[in-house]
Amino acid sequence: MTVLNRKLRTHLLLQNGLFVVLLLLLMGLMGYMAMEFRFQWDISQNSRNSLSQASLDILQKLDGPVEVTVYATTQDAQLGDIRKIINDFIAVYQRIKPDLTVEFIDPVEQPTLAQEAGIRMNGEMVLTFNDRSEHLTIINEQAFTNALMRLARSDQKQLMMLSGHGERKIDGIANRDMGDFGKKLAEAGFKGEGLNLASTQEIPVNMSVLVIASPQADLLPGEVDKLLDYIDQGGNLLWLVDQEPLYGLLPLAEKLGLTFTPGIVVDPQAKRLRAPITFALGTIYGQHAITENFDFITVFPFARQIILNENEEWYGVSLVEVAPEGWVETSSLDDDVAFDEAEEVAGPVSVAVSLERMLEDREQRIIVIGSGHFLANTYLGNGGNIDFGINMINWLAGDEDLITIQPRPTIDSQLVLNESDLTMIVMGFLIVLPSLFLISGFFIWWIRRRR
Repeated sequence: MTVLNRKLRTHLLLQNGLFVVLLLLLMGLMGYMAMEFRFQWDISQNSRNSLSQASLDILQKLDGPVEVTVYATTQDAQLGDIRKIINDFIAVYQRIKPDLTVEFIDPVEQPTLAQEAGIRMNGEMVLTFNDRSEHLTIINEQAFTNALMRLARSDQKQLMMLSGHGERKIDGIANRDMGDFGKKLAEAGFKGEGLNLASTQEIPVNMSVLVIASPQADLLPGEVDKLLDYIDQGGNLLWLVDQEPLYGLLPLAEKLGLTFTPGIVVDPQAKRLRAPITFALGTIYGQHAITENFDFITVFPFARQIILNENEEWYGVSLVEVAPEGWVETSSLDDDVAFDEAEEVAGPVSVAVSLERMLEDREQRIIVIGSGHFLANTYLGNGGNIDFGINMINWLAGDEDLITIQPRPTIDSQLVLNESDLTMIVMGFLIVLPSLFLISGFFIWWIRRRR
């Protein structure tokens, strides 16, 4: 009996020893894997703990180290540990770009450094890349990625808006103006200025893009000649055309080989989505750098059709086609609007085209949109209009490498409960759960008593 017990104890000892050895090996293996491999899953709403594809694209284009200097105290009266907030935020970028470094400087303890850097508020960041710097006072992905995008540009791009004929203003606040789009362009590194042809000898060809945004008065023949010379010399152009007449710009349309069909595009699909029937929804995109991986719906209010005529000089692409079930309405727009097969053009309808050609040693790029409302303050927030507009300007300026979908600001992370939800939670924690514990305790006591 003693020999049997000794063998049993030996067997148990070996078994327990083997278990301990295997457990230690497993822990060591898990520790090694944790050091060598990192896996993360973001299950938050809107993926707010990971970077958007737009941010990932920009980080890949930054060839070289990025330095982030944060001027922040250890504690902020409103935000608390502001350094931890900023450090956790930037850590998401560092996982993708390890050579993105962060340095914290206390502006109270080192006021001279803060003053030399032009710091205006606690928590302000200075991003530096290739001897260029950007100041940032907002902590979110959209602002940070846009700052990186500006740093990725070799220099600031100049965008000039034709003025003097009632055009939409790039810094205007009126509904028809493009001030909101101008702010987005400034965030992306573009500088917008007005250009009055009456006081300009010739249009400078070395600027990035010239924008003609829906003139409301006829251009003088001499002004039109300056525009045609600008095109002949290889200048890049964005032309926004509304329903009004071309106001003297017919020679420009002829030079580009374009025809504008009279009438307004009608889209029944928009009406089914409770939008005005004159809102043409862009869902069909041509093969182009601007539309690559672009899957947003764009909205073109009061659009007109653009026809690309056969032209050996220009290579043209229809960027956006709208209203596959609609048509170009040439009569009055009333509640009984209907398609007239004999007189009207059936959809899909092209409302945006791109033109390009090689002129000597450079590529000339032009985009024409059949809706100036597309980028107006009133309609800019619809669908993917902002993204599409930024992509167009990037392509025209020769920065197709920076064409990307703009990062989205994170949605509200607060949990809002109505009165019935709160009542159910209170009932569950204060009545239901205590009752279950009480019943289970009584049941256990009753079983033990019977034994």
